[in-house]
Amino acid sequence: MISARNVTLAYGKRVLFDEVNINFTKGNCYGIIGANGAGKSTFMKILAGEIEPNKGTVEITPGERLAVLNQNQFAFDEETVLNTVLMGHKKMMEVMKAKDAIYMDPDATEDDYMRASELEGEFGEMGGYTAESDAATLLSSLGIEEKFHQSLMKDIPSNLKLRVLLAQALFGNPDILLLDEPTNGLDIETIGWLENFLADYENIVLVVSHDRHFLDTVCTHVSDVDRSKIKTFTGNYTFWYESSQLAARQLNDKNKKNEEKRAALLDFIARFSANASKSKQATSRKKALEKLTIEEIEPSNRKYPGIIFQPLREVGNQILNVENLSKSVDGRKLFDKVSFSVNKGDKIAFLSKDPSAVTSFFEIINDNMQADAGKFEWGTTVTKAYLPVEHNEFFTSGEPLLDWLRNFVPPHITDADEPFLRGFFGKMLFSGDDIMKKNNVLSGGEKVRCMVSKMMLQNPNCIILDQPTNHLDLESIQSFNEGCNTFPGIVLLTSHDHTFIQTVANRIIELTPKGIIDRLMTFDEYMEDKRVQELRVEMYA
Repeated sequence: MISARNVTLAYGKRVLFDEVNINFTKGNCYGIIGANGAGKSTFMKILAGEIEPNKGTVEITPGERLAVLNQNQFAFDEETVLNTVLMGHKKMMEVMKAKDAIYMDPDATEDDYMRASELEGEFGEMGGYTAESDAATLLSSLGIEEKFHQSLMKDIPSNLKLRVLLAQALFGNPDILLLDEPTNGLDIETIGWLENFLADYENIVLVVSHDRHFLDTVCTHVSDVDRSKIKTFTGNYTFWYESSQLAARQLNDKNKKNEEKRAALLDFIARFSANASKSKQATSRKKALEKLTIEEIEPSNRKYPGIIFQPLREVGNQILNVENLSKSVDGRKLFDKVSFSVNKGDKIAFLSKDPSAVTSFFEIINDNMQADAGKFEWGTTVTKAYLPVEHNEFFTSGEPLLDWLRNFVPPHITDADEPFLRGFFGKMLFSGDDIMKKNNVLSGGEKVRCMVSKMMLQNPNCIILDQPTNHLDLESIQSFNEGCNTFPGIVLLTSHDHTFIQTVANRIIELTPKGIIDRLMTFDEYMEDKRVQELRVEMYA
């Protein structure tokens, strides 16, 4: 078990945690959630002993080993990839070095060799004799080929370094596992492997993530960081979100009798308990939900943005035609012979094993990049709004946000006064003097929220989204997701967020170096279709 006792932390007048008391117990996976800036990562660092609280203590059951996902990609530059993973089990490495030092000492005594024998026993109990093969298997499972295992960390591709650090944290079956954004830099298949790994994990896991599908798959509990406190709720993220929304609606419904409210909540718990039996965390989550009491369900204090795209007009029959588009970068073929048409009602998720492929495709159809070959044509009725993955160029002028947004007022809006523009900022939770902030001092999340305000202002009937969940907190992601679900126009998107793609897209197009795979189906259906998976292997071979 790991516990926080009366933990308090403040930076000046800003109080992050005030007398926090919380226990994390074996067999459970806790999703640490909270708005950006609430202190999720800081709390993980307190538990890991990296930050000392102003008051209070962290207690770990004696003899239990804690492992943390290291965020410093350069900390192990001079170590091999395999050694970096092995270093995740510090105690085992200390024992190995101690026994090896005895064997290498020409003056070692009989007592020293007796000590070495004891160390050999400890080393074996910790899995030392299979450690290298275990570490290699873990690396391969995380998509790191064997040819990199003996390379120095500084020499491997940057996108693999986080995977090595993740393997380091997972190595040796730690009793307590602290993971801050473990899915960063992972592709869909590797995220799936990690979900299965953690769903079967029998010890304590604490995870911070903005990936709702990941949280839903692995978590038995949600620990909500809000108003300087942390409160733990039974169930996964979706259960927490939907139950808190239901409780909030009931709180506002003063005319409903308490008996009716209680019955609705009990029905809600029963339905989720039934669904839990289908999940990877089936047994533990179902038992946890069955023990849940009505009193544990409380309304959320969160504020959710209002992301609502309202088309000025409906799209016509011709929307987008693409013919034989091809693009290469530095001799690497991103995609080739891409041909398709967008139809009314389409919400298309674009995939590729090369993340540059979809971004380049989106840049091409938005006239920001030239294709090597082929052409595309938009219909005359289409009004586009585009969220590029890189948008820093929009935020260099240093002008106040109010003036910045005024630059993007479309011709059909003739009276864009301050109250009108404030409305778009207000939907994205910018209030009061926030709109006078200079646009070159914004955080990543604030920039995305400004870009969404700009998109809503366009009244588009087609929205193009390149990694829309980047830099956003769970509340903004949830609202963005729901806004796309209810949007009556065309959606073209790519995302690492499983839930976003699964709930929005009704069509999947995968861009490959040998053409496209185009299927009218959901993302889960696409990934589970055996013929599609065989075709994917052929297209990337």
